[in-house]
Amino acid sequence: MSILIDPQLDLQSVRIVRAIADTGTITGAARMLGYSQPAVSQHLQRTESRLGLPLVTRVGRTVRLTEAGQVLARHALTITSALDAASGDLADLAGLRTGSVRLAAFPTASSTIVPRLLALMAKDHPGILVNYIEAQPPEAVALLREGSVDLAITFGYPGDRSDPHRESANGLRMELLFTEEMVVVLAADHPLASGPVIDVASLADERWIAGCPRCRGHLLAVCELAGFTPAIAFETDNASAVLNMVASGLGVAMLPRLALATATLPPGAVIRAHTPTSKRSIHLLANEGARRVPSLAATSELLHGLDGSDWGLVTR
Repeated sequence: MSILIDPQLDLQSVRIVRAIADTGTITGAARMLGYSQPAVSQHLQRTESRLGLPLVTRVGRTVRLTEAGQVLARHALTITSALDAASGDLADLAGLRTGSVRLAAFPTASSTIVPRLLALMAKDHPGILVNYIEAQPPEAVALLREGSVDLAITFGYPGDRSDPHRESANGLRMELLFTEEMVVVLAADHPLASGPVIDVASLADERWIAGCPRCRGHLLAVCELAGFTPAIAFETDNASAVLNMVASGLGVAMLPRLALATATLPPGAVIRAHTPTSKRSIHLLANEGARRVPSLAATSELLHGLDGSDWGLVTR
């Protein structure tokens, strides 16, 4: 039996199938696209009838793409990316009155960079809708590669073997936003707390409070440079928790200044510079050609304007 495939496959069908792939339900696809659930279901049925192929199959309360649906979903990213670029050029003529940006950034940025960016976008480009998802750098890079986000704010450290800006970012456009100093956090009554600068080597016998195994690469690199391996007694990525643990005398820690921007320093903890000095770099990643899309270009420009001085950081 021969199957006749309509060569005039419409764009809306492509978008619907891609949205189903992303959300796992017809209701979720309808919400993502701004349509009613019945409208999406009816359009999907008409498309299947025209193609002579089922695109989805129901599994409990969710739906699963058939082989035909998976084929269409794979091509959807290329198709929609090309059309988004074309729409972006047209939006440029319209003066950025409409548009959308899908942004991913690491947790600390959620309480510092992102709120400031959203406020500026609302003021300067109220017609552009910004959707935000929180993700650590490796996940943010993966989301960018698969087309789930348009821009990713990430961080990296010189000498960190787990830096996400190496092989995983090949082919992506990476721009430096700013750099920030790392600091040592000590208990206020620590014997070394009286000095303005701490030699990391002098902390070789201390217990350390560090981030998760994937997030402590910089600490390990700095301590290795100082000639020792830190004894990590406690593990948390929560800056406020780190500060309170230090204030309670449970250990010492190393944090980026951005992590301290919205955290309250307890009375029992102090922040000191350290030698050898170290910094963290904050980057903006995008696919090549993203700057041609006006909404993404406008967002990028505002992000480059946030040089770190908003949070009292040492920049560039």
